[in-house]
Amino acid sequence: MTAGAISPIPKEARPFQGQRAGLVTRLIANTVDGVVVALVALGIWAGAAVTRFLLHPRSFTIPKASLLLQTTVVLFLLVVYLCVGWATTGRTYGAHVMGLRVVNFRGGRLRPLTALVRSAFCVFFPIGLFWVPASRSNRSLQDTVLRSSVIYDWNRRAPWLHVPEVPVAPSAPDAETFE
Repeated sequence: MTAGAISPIPKEARPFQGQRAGLVTRLIANTVDGVVVALVALGIWAGAAVTRFLLHPRSFTIPKASLLLQTTVVLFLLVVYLCVGWATTGRTYGAHVMGLRVVNFRGGRLRPLTALVRSAFCVFFPIGLFWVPASRSNRSLQDTVLRSSVIYDWNRRAPWLHVPEVPVAPSAPDAETFE
């Protein structure tokens, strides 16, 4: 980082940067992600209702889906959401809010297949998260099996994206230097 640049990492959080996250932080991030996916599913349902109304306004009824279909759609959305987030930037919205990133055993990006397997593993076996307090290295069962980690990372960009940071503009010259 250049001199005079402002760090994106809060001063209090700097000692934790790069450390593996604990259970509570991960649970909060997962709750935020669950709310995001629930809102997306609700938006899909609302879109179906509006489309049905526009196509057949006189015979409109609110669409009803079976519990099996609703559950399947939500689980599918959750797997895709987690997979895309982890395979691209290493984080979902919940992870972004909590300053977390999912990385592979070398600290890099998860491969798409690993991200897909990890997301399915997390969605269909969520109790594996409760291995975190028992693990000396704060890893869930999913992390242990797939050799991944959830770390604290407050940087805006993933380290593997190689996008140059925008340089900080020099401070304005003092008024007395102008003539």
